[in-house]
Amino acid sequence: MTTVEEATRLVLSTVRTLPTEVLPLPDTLGRVLRQAVTADRDFPPFNRVAMDGIALNYAAIAQGQTQFEVVGTQFAGQPLTPLASPATTLEIMTGAMLPPGTDTVVRYEDVDIAEQSDGRRIATVRVLPPKAGHNVHAQATDRHQGDVLLPEGTLLGPAEVAVAATVGATHLVVAQRPHVAVVSTGDELVELDQAPLPYQIRRSNSYMLQAAVWQAGGRAERFHFNDDPDALRQGLPPLLHQYDAVLLSGGVSMGKADFLPAALAEAGVEQLFHGVQQRPGKPFWFGQHPQGAVVFALPGNPVSTFVNYCRYAAPWLRAVQQPTLPQPEPTFAVLAADVVFRPPVTHFLLVSLASAPDGRLLATPERAHGSGDLASLLPSSGFLELPIGQDEFPAGTVLPVWRFR
Repeated sequence: MTTVEEATRLVLSTVRTLPTEVLPLPDTLGRVLRQAVTADRDFPPFNRVAMDGIALNYAAIAQGQTQFEVVGTQFAGQPLTPLASPATTLEIMTGAMLPPGTDTVVRYEDVDIAEQSDGRRIATVRVLPPKAGHNVHAQATDRHQGDVLLPEGTLLGPAEVAVAATVGATHLVVAQRPHVAVVSTGDELVELDQAPLPYQIRRSNSYMLQAAVWQAGGRAERFHFNDDPDALRQGLPPLLHQYDAVLLSGGVSMGKADFLPAALAEAGVEQLFHGVQQRPGKPFWFGQHPQGAVVFALPGNPVSTFVNYCRYAAPWLRAVQQPTLPQPEPTFAVLAADVVFRPPVTHFLLVSLASAPDGRLLATPERAHGSGDLASLLPSSGFLELPIGQDEFPAGTVLPVWRFR
């Protein structure tokens, strides 16, 4: 039986680069950048005022001057007003360009400004600035013109969209979304709007997987096949040629109605493994069509379906969108309670996660009544991966954790 490590290697060996598309900047949120975005000018592009106050020449302060005549006001977005004499000052607003003849800003809180009888306004500096350049965000201190701001492979969030906007990137080259067919199988499954008979259940797995694919940046459509070899024989081939990946739920174990492995082989899908040394989700089947989709055939119990998706399919979906980046590693958490697990398989233990006051990430095991207990996913934040070869895991053990959200 395939180990978790070998299954991971085989799944990621099928990753290929998706085509690109060009989108308007507002439509790129959540997409993966497939070009580098560089600075079109320095960041900041000028000596930027960082506080509301007065702009002056520090040399005058260094020579003992503390009173300055206010000769004007400089707002952000206005043309520059040079300071003609170092004995004077300008009121200045945050975001404005530092005027020529000045090099320091003293904030309003450290200055008294009073109008004289002759109409002049005099600023008295109460708290002296420590050095020239105080409260000035100097040109190019953040980035220089030509620096790479967003490398290829960046996942575009709000901050990344803002950076692209500030360099005038009206359109961006991004990876196309992976197109995924989500397929439920089984005679016992009915649609959401149907009242199930006592021996039936609704098709929750396909909605779960569709939502998960969208969350991972893909786009997914749902299909259903009954436990009928002819229906599988006719329905599977079009999906294998029209989609980047096919996620199937159910029909891959050893039951008399588990027709999927044979149907996939007949459709030309090469089996890379069937069965992984893990619990839950041992019957997991994975393969690849030579001219079409990769196929994740997941066991039908909902916890098995979701855990296998998070451990194998989600990393594949990320990788085809971000081929230039290494695969993200799991984070690590501290087990909050003793766990004993004796079967010789890797155990995916459902846990809730919480941050401790000392900064540790604590993982508390959640109760689950087997892999069919869909409700056990609700309080769970993810699963700890307990390795083969160890039966007892005392509280305080540090283990990799794969997050659901």
